[in-house]
Amino acid sequence: MTRTRRPALQPLSFALLLALGSSAWSQTAPPAEAPPQKAPTSPPAPASPPSRARSDAAPVKPDARLDRVEIQGTSRDDDQRRASTASKIIIGREEIERYGDSTIGEVLKRLPGVTTGGRPGRGGEIRMRGMGSGYTQILVNGERMPPGFSLDELPPEQIERIEVMRAPTAEFGARAIAGTINVVLREALQRRLNEVRVAAAFERDHVTPHLSWTRNDKLDDNGGAYNFTVNAMQHKRVDDIHSTSLTQLVDPQGNVTRQTLLTNLGHADDQRKSLNMTGRLQLRLDGGDTLAIQPFVMVNRGTSASQFNQDQTPALPTTDLDHIRYTDASTDGSSRAAMARLNLQWNKRIDEHSRLESRVGVGRMTMNSASHREEDNGLAFYRTQDDDTRSRDTSWSFSTKLTHQLDNEHNLVAGLEGEGTRRNQTRTCLQSYVEGSSGAPCVYLADFGDNVDASTRRFAAYAQDEWSLGKQWGFYAGLRWEGIKTESTSNLGPISNTSSVLTPLLHAVYKLDEKSKEQIRASLTRSYRAPNLNDIVGRLSISNRYACGDPTQPPCTTNTIDSPDRMGNPGLKPEMATGVEIGYEKYLSKGGLLSANFFYRRITDLIRSQAMLEPVPYSPVPRYVVRPRNIGDATTYGVELEAKFRLDEYLTDALPVNLRSNLSLFHSAVDGIQGPNNRLDQQPRYTANLGADYRLRTLPLTLGASLNYTPSNLLQQSNQVLADIDKKRVIDAFAMWTFSPAVALRVSASNLEPLSYGNGSLSITPGRIVTSESTGRSFTVWQVRLEMKV
Repeated sequence: MTRTRRPALQPLSFALLLALGSSAWSQTAPPAEAPPQKAPTSPPAPASPPSRARSDAAPVKPDARLDRVEIQGTSRDDDQRRASTASKIIIGREEIERYGDSTIGEVLKRLPGVTTGGRPGRGGEIRMRGMGSGYTQILVNGERMPPGFSLDELPPEQIERIEVMRAPTAEFGARAIAGTINVVLREALQRRLNEVRVAAAFERDHVTPHLSWTRNDKLDDNGGAYNFTVNAMQHKRVDDIHSTSLTQLVDPQGNVTRQTLLTNLGHADDQRKSLNMTGRLQLRLDGGDTLAIQPFVMVNRGTSASQFNQDQTPALPTTDLDHIRYTDASTDGSSRAAMARLNLQWNKRIDEHSRLESRVGVGRMTMNSASHREEDNGLAFYRTQDDDTRSRDTSWSFSTKLTHQLDNEHNLVAGLEGEGTRRNQTRTCLQSYVEGSSGAPCVYLADFGDNVDASTRRFAAYAQDEWSLGKQWGFYAGLRWEGIKTESTSNLGPISNTSSVLTPLLHAVYKLDEKSKEQIRASLTRSYRAPNLNDIVGRLSISNRYACGDPTQPPCTTNTIDSPDRMGNPGLKPEMATGVEIGYEKYLSKGGLLSANFFYRRITDLIRSQAMLEPVPYSPVPRYVVRPRNIGDATTYGVELEAKFRLDEYLTDALPVNLRSNLSLFHSAVDGIQGPNNRLDQQPRYTANLGADYRLRTLPLTLGASLNYTPSNLLQQSNQVLADIDKKRVIDAFAMWTFSPAVALRVSASNLEPLSYGNGSLSITPGRIVTSESTGRSFTVWQVRLEMKV
């Protein structure tokens, strides 16, 4: 597998750059330092507005006109970070809006140790410590979203702040081997706010419009307030398809007896329209109690179309296993998804030391998709396949938490949680090998079906204590029990999977000085990764290249390791991890930060999707099947370095440029898989960020740019399969002209120097070597956005 690459940035180079940068903060100098108040690990409640006193120094003339001024008390992101006993990074509204990012993934990619999947500039699945799917716990307002929901579908305009927790806590849950990202939606504050954003993004000559409206106001003088945000957007993307697969047959002596090259060329078009609405109604009840009502609605519609041509050189006879059955394929599809969720949160003040917080949520998500696929051999018809899938997820959740503050600086918390999701999925599949025929049910589904009725229920109980010992020591101890049960019925038979875990959690922070400008953190925790619904139930998916039911071919022949079938695994056990964190933080006088964090995880019962040759009920011969499996144990560790400061803090005559940088180094090894590339799925060797922004003194203009870099990665998925993932280098820039405090115009560019991006694999089985590669272009996305406060 050979690929031309540009030279990669070396870790040493970025270590030197680390002295020049970091993640963003306000340009104005902060107020005089004061020791931060002790903060619990849960999100702080919205600050109440301070009372306004009128000065008696000078009488106000009757005809004088005074502008209305409101002061809203808030704490800086870094103040909340250093006041927390558990290691936490806080990203507020200012940082979320800084680059005008269109997805949350683009915001998070600049944080230490955070990477995203997919092509450069496109957002994608969010990962901490470079670990793949399922290792990072994603929460919205402290709750998990239903299956099928993607965090990138939540526009940044709807977000109040993002909390990144490097180690688990009892309150937020221990399903966080890599860490937890909690997205907090916009809160209802006691002030009037009316924001309108109109934007247009441009990618590859296609325009993506975007409209956002946020409204906030108080209901009365007793603390009642409301907030709602509406986002409407449209996306259109065109991607190229270019993949190759070289198959070599070898004799026992290792000599190549035959080789065949399969090439696919084509393109794919995707269009999507979406509407997102969130809100919060905050009511203050008698006795100081509060009730919050939070609705969340998401609707999107999409269409897709793809065409490709495959060519085999040299052409093989029809009796050969590797012979291609068609040369041209086209697919047209449509999809619809809608999600509605309603949460109620009640806070009751029991006495001056105790309060009770209860939450109840219900929701439903429906997803419908339909596709029509046609396959031809030049001008000769070969096959059509029509798929229609309908899914409905119904979810519920509840939690109650009791907090009690003792006189001896102990803050006790105990809670109960429960949540459940039920999925009903039906699929209709029709295949036809006769042109013009409406088709018959797909043969491989006729006996086994593809309709699924599944449910997952989770219950948890936890207790934690957070306390201070003197002015310099802070401690946290927690214990959490969690049990999960997954059940499913289908034509394949009933499935049941039950697991439970008990996780102790310890955190400590030591302030080297009483003002906590320097502090050391340490954590010792147990965490886990539970199999998700698709891992356990996972519907049967037959390889298109070696499909079953073709009347022109032998019944269900053996497939190959590079074109496997797919299926779930009801026997999965959860992964368990023992983790250690040690960190150092130094907070600078002008709002900056220097930090270093070391982490270690020892994982048992590692889950990985692997292809293996196994007997299957739909074929008379064994076939290669990919399914998630517990394959053994693994170890991972790394260091995350972060620096952010104003340049004039170190150079007296320098401009007050905000510099940001971070460098994260990772290492992992999976037991039982040959090295040297036996790392965890998707984990690169390192990731690095460098950025700066500056507000001009003579013009109301703010300029900024950032560089995000992730090197190419070789991954030994199994002893038979080696995967290759391309490097990412994303350069973003923005310019914002502030016409007035109420009107600003922002121009931004993402992925300014686009690279081709792809992945490949090398599969070796007895007598057979298959080298595959898939590449595609990435593109610069330009955006113009008008921001108005009405």
